[in-house]
Amino acid sequence: MSDQTEHAPSPPAGDAAAEPRPAPYPGQLQAPGTSADAGASFEPLLATADLPPGSMRRVTRGDLDVLLAHPPAGIVAVDDRCPHMAAPLSLGELDGCVVTCPLHAGRFDLCTGDPVRMPTTGGLDPDGVVHPTWTPPGREPKPDPPGVKTETRRLTRVRRFRYYPVRIVEGRIEVALPVG
Repeated sequence: MSDQTEHAPSPPAGDAAAEPRPAPYPGQLQAPGTSADAGASFEPLLATADLPPGSMRRVTRGDLDVLLAHPPAGIVAVDDRCPHMAAPLSLGELDGCVVTCPLHAGRFDLCTGDPVRMPTTGGLDPDGVVHPTWTPPGREPKPDPPGVKTETRRLTRVRRFRYYPVRIVEGRIEVALPVG
């Protein structure tokens, strides 16, 4: 089962005070244009001290908004866009490796790239399976009458994350960003 390629070293066993480190991510989910072969180079985005464990930050370079997150597995960099409807995940909540979107309550695993809970609007998961709309506990169920809006929600595909390679250099988080 080697569809999960590690792109970062494993953490030292039992070292709670370890230096920040890049998290491993599935190699097939590396963002296009971020390899050295594609001409990408690492850019310093943030001091490691500004991203303590359990936190998230948005960093913008040109028209690219990057979410830097520090879950238990290490530091990850993905687009600061929900893989459902592009809401800024940096405004959501981080619980372990899972980030919750502030717009439709979808939950996504920053360590695997997969959805953990589909958004309230339902839709297609990354594998093409249809999920119905749902209502959070304690709220009145929303009607979902037939029509173009319902069909649009049903056919909206939730994607997996695309990862930007991360490295730590002299206390700074550096991320490989696409050229252009």
